[in-house]
Amino acid sequence: MEQHHPSRQIPVVVLAGFLGSGKTTLLNHLLHRSGGSRIGAIVNDFGAIEIDAMAVAGALGDSTVSLGNGCLCCAVDASELDLYLERLANPATGIDVVVIEASGLAEPQELVRMLLASEHPGIVYGGLVEVVDAAEFDDTRARHPEIDRHLALADLVVVNKLDRAGQDAERVLGLVRSLTDAAAAVVPATYGRIDPEFLFDCRPVEERVGQLSFDDLHEHEDEYEHGDGDGSGHEGHLHSSYESLSFVSGRPLDPRRLMAFLDSRPEGLYRIKGYVDFGPYDPGNRYAVHAVGRFLRFYPEPREPQEPCEPGGERLTQLVLIGAGIDAAALRKELEACVNDAPHADEHGMWGVLRYVQGLSEGPDEA
Repeated sequence: MEQHHPSRQIPVVVLAGFLGSGKTTLLNHLLHRSGGSRIGAIVNDFGAIEIDAMAVAGALGDSTVSLGNGCLCCAVDASELDLYLERLANPATGIDVVVIEASGLAEPQELVRMLLASEHPGIVYGGLVEVVDAAEFDDTRARHPEIDRHLALADLVVVNKLDRAGQDAERVLGLVRSLTDAAAAVVPATYGRIDPEFLFDCRPVEERVGQLSFDDLHEHEDEYEHGDGDGSGHEGHLHSSYESLSFVSGRPLDPRRLMAFLDSRPEGLYRIKGYVDFGPYDPGNRYAVHAVGRFLRFYPEPREPQEPCEPGGERLTQLVLIGAGIDAAALRKELEACVNDAPHADEHGMWGVLRYVQGLSEGPDEA
């Protein structure tokens, strides 16, 4: 089970949605609230973006590729996309995650296929985010019925401008949920404000030792309440409804039990990230895990022979779960039930996990 992966692979997230849904606002928000991480952007229809706002966010220069003519999925092929990604994935840029903001008329499925077909060893597909305008959702759906197909493909759906939907807000949220995959995450938002942790691991400004890179969800509470320079406050702060659960185990997890847990994760559990030790099932690797909505992927990380254990002498499983309306106590019990001290492993036990390892599975990863 020896794996040969680049030491550093940059996740590439596709940000899609029809014109006016708030993609650029969301991207600007991520750039401002990246928690110490540097975001690279490939932006279609760049002329529609307020350049000054992007410059303040630090998105110009070597961390941005702009495409102004036509939709990305029609204007370039996978090999050309690799050229853009090569520029952003260059270690000299220091970029931690790439966000492709698609044209409002782009076909998300084609962009996902292009990324999955990419031969660039330094990048990895990070999921599809679809943004919808809650206030205009009915009209948009009537004009563009293909939105139903886009929502069915998404790993994370941001229902934006919810404050403008008034009494229709809950109805629109329910309708969007009915159009998405059962395991997809549906996140309400205003002004495109979602926590960056839903999409990628934020690198803390101050180095943390012995902990996962997980910024406090309420770190910028005061900033949100006082607005971000656009003259607006953020009444009814949505982050107040988010919950997080941290799970640490010094004993290995059973891969079959963990996959059963992941396959049945409840609605509202938006994000799972961290590291898993499968003990005798794969003593040579630990596995990083990344899940956004229904998107799931494992990344085997070979252990150095001279350093087989975590600091403190233990092989640790460390996971963070983020969601809204989740039963943290019940989820913790389910994770505890995945612990397995058996000294021997079923030779087929890792098959479920390996389905979600890049290069060993085919097609988009869903769970």
